[in-house]
Amino acid sequence: MTAPRTPTRNRRAEILQAAAELFAARGFHGVSIEDIGSAVGVSGPAIYRHFSGKEALLSEILLDISERLREQGARLVTEPDAPAGNAYARAALDALLRGHIDFALANPALIRVHERELDNVPEPDRRRVRRLQRLYVEEWVTVLSELYPDCPPARLRAATHAVFGLLNSTPRSAGELPPEAMAPLLHGMAVSSLAVLT
Repeated sequence: MTAPRTPTRNRRAEILQAAAELFAARGFHGVSIEDIGSAVGVSGPAIYRHFSGKEALLSEILLDISERLREQGARLVTEPDAPAGNAYARAALDALLRGHIDFALANPALIRVHERELDNVPEPDRRRVRRLQRLYVEEWVTVLSELYPDCPPARLRAATHAVFGLLNSTPRSAGELPPEAMAPLLHGMAVSSLAVLT
């Protein structure tokens, strides 16, 4: 009888996770390839088997965040089991809020890296990140335009960015309360802030 095989670790995912945590703690320029390798138990040069360098690591981290949020937003706005119109839009907005809050509470390091390090991403990837972000914002603006049809799109877009600022405060605020208390606090504050659009 042979021993059961140990699942192979996803080294690439481990490297991305370690890099994100180190970039969040020390900043992009305060972290070396050797630091990242040490964090996952390999030599620094071994990282180059998976990534061409620190910039490639940072690009993949930020592209992944942006793609995940865009995909999540597109999925969430189609899921509400509610009649079309205002009820559907309210359910879709609630789903977007809860989805973003869950992401923000689970990934404060990723949010910190995104806030501080986007300028260190090479220009072609930075444009891709920005495009994904715009698509995600437009999911919110489409839902908000159903709820606030008289509100100009520019105002809805500005409100969406302001709500993101609130929800993405988790690197600074989430440690004060456990996630089960922080989530409803963020949700209630976001809903209240959007009420000014009426």
